[in-house]
Amino acid sequence: MTQFEGIEPPLGVALAKRGYSTLTPVQDAVLDPALAGRDALVSAQTGSGKTVAFGLAMAPDLLKGRSRLESAGEPLALAIAPTRELALQVARELTWLYAEAGATVATCVGGMDPRSERRVLERGAHIVVGTPGRLRDHITRGALDLSGLRAVVLDEADEMLDLGFREDLEFILEASPIERRTLMFSATVPKQIAALAQSYQRDAARIMVQSGQKQHVDIEYRALAVAPSDRDNAIVNVLRYYEAQTAIIFCNTRAAVNHLTARLHNRGFTVVALSGELSQNERTHALQAMRDGRARVCIATDVAARGIDLPNLELVVHADLPTNPETLLHRSGRTGRAGRKGVSALIVPASARRKAERVLHMASIKAQWAAPPSADDVNGRDDERLVKDDVFADPIRDEERDFVHRLIETHGAEKVAAAFVRLYRAGHSAPEDLIDIGPVFEGKPPRAPRMPASEDSRPGRDDFASATWISLSVGRKQNAEPRWLIPLLCRAGQMTKREIGAIKMHPEETHVQIAENAIDGFLMNIGPNRTIERGIRVNVFEGRPETPKPSRAAARNFSDRSAPAPRGDAAGDLRAAPAKKAFGRKTEFAGDRNFSDRPGKDWAKPGAAEARDGLRKKKKAKSNAR
Repeated sequence: MTQFEGIEPPLGVALAKRGYSTLTPVQDAVLDPALAGRDALVSAQTGSGKTVAFGLAMAPDLLKGRSRLESAGEPLALAIAPTRELALQVARELTWLYAEAGATVATCVGGMDPRSERRVLERGAHIVVGTPGRLRDHITRGALDLSGLRAVVLDEADEMLDLGFREDLEFILEASPIERRTLMFSATVPKQIAALAQSYQRDAARIMVQSGQKQHVDIEYRALAVAPSDRDNAIVNVLRYYEAQTAIIFCNTRAAVNHLTARLHNRGFTVVALSGELSQNERTHALQAMRDGRARVCIATDVAARGIDLPNLELVVHADLPTNPETLLHRSGRTGRAGRKGVSALIVPASARRKAERVLHMASIKAQWAAPPSADDVNGRDDERLVKDDVFADPIRDEERDFVHRLIETHGAEKVAAAFVRLYRAGHSAPEDLIDIGPVFEGKPPRAPRMPASEDSRPGRDDFASATWISLSVGRKQNAEPRWLIPLLCRAGQMTKREIGAIKMHPEETHVQIAENAIDGFLMNIGPNRTIERGIRVNVFEGRPETPKPSRAAARNFSDRSAPAPRGDAAGDLRAAPAKKAFGRKTEFAGDRNFSDRPGKDWAKPGAAEARDGLRKKKKAKSNAR
């Protein structure tokens, strides 16, 4: 006797060895004595322990009270699954569950060598697990004899109908003995499933198991801070790190969808796109490619993806940040369903950090802030997956043994292993090297201490006497202007404009003064790579940069009135040069450019004074004529 009541003793021993202490609700439900020998239509979500449940349910029909099965011949049980991956998973679960009973489990799935499968069937198997198309092919060719079946299980029946396997399922069920026991498991029971059950089941018991799980409890939220120019590279590394069976990437625009689709396709990912410009037929083909495994990544806009449900979705990537918390929850809710674990990764450029924090806070979601996976992280994860790959769990087949020995004798075990590693890595896209943005903090990054912003403590010209000069890799030729450079520096360095001193404009670069008490915090916040928004590089000057030579436009007199030359050490020093009156307008000198306090009107253009005097004379003459 085992600790589990109502379970066949060999299976109870296997459960105990596996570490089971209690059963899930669906497993308890199928062991109800009232269901003994009856067909059943079980409605339970994926991940609720259904594979073990139907393994326990069909055990009395297979064992007939014995502790071990007789020698394998014609199959006694048949389990049908919609996909190759699920069929192989079911086979592995049933193998350990029936190990104490001496069961032989065979697989018949698409994509595998049918000749090897036929040889296994010829030797005999107690349980056969397969996909509808391959099972029908073996039945048609006479390789699979179903005359001895005692139980048939349809796993994920609703998904098999969605994938178009109804005709194959009907063919298999009609080839099975009438007195068989039929167990159907489905996450939902639409009309098609009910009709199939009515046609091929007898006096079926209806079992509905509620999961009782709340939404999003199985979703791991990660906010990945990246340099603005590294968004696409970060997405590549995220996809490679998780290697999700199915992933969806959300973008805010059609143009972004098309761009990312082309980029990932060139990197070797199997991708499909969903956007509003696609026809219904194109959308159907794209979704079908995701469901049957021909594509693993779907790139979509919010509108185009609304209402779709992709099977086994393990990863959601927000290439563009959601605009509101509802969109975040709607996107992320595509994963973490039916007890499955899922990951929702937000790609957050440095300039959008506060927006991301605001959306997460409004959605009441606690995300883990981190840097995206590096190339070393991805390669390390690949090595872990390779070591744990199920291919090493399968015994060497008889038809492989001679060639395996030949390979080892010819090349040696070390070279054979190295060749296997190279082949494995060649089948995966290489990860990207990402820009290091420094440490990523939970919440707001720490800021350098500074004096209170009172009238007496605001930095003046004397306070910048020992300031540090930095160089930015943009200048006048790149249309650099203080009006957007100052906010950019404040965002990147987490400081205020009071801590920015003089600005010197050059054709190819710009020099900026940073207050002494703010420079350490500024450099820490922009990261060791010294790169900020728009790919602008930052360098620190030792000493003081050279003063640019003023151009003729800056050196000439801008009005017909005599005026003193601008004070300060350079015409390009915005803080050192005082305001100069030109027709009552405040103008600051910055190299050979003038930044008026009235945007859009340059009152300090060369020749503007002469033109204005001429206009005045014309008006005066016209007035006198009247």
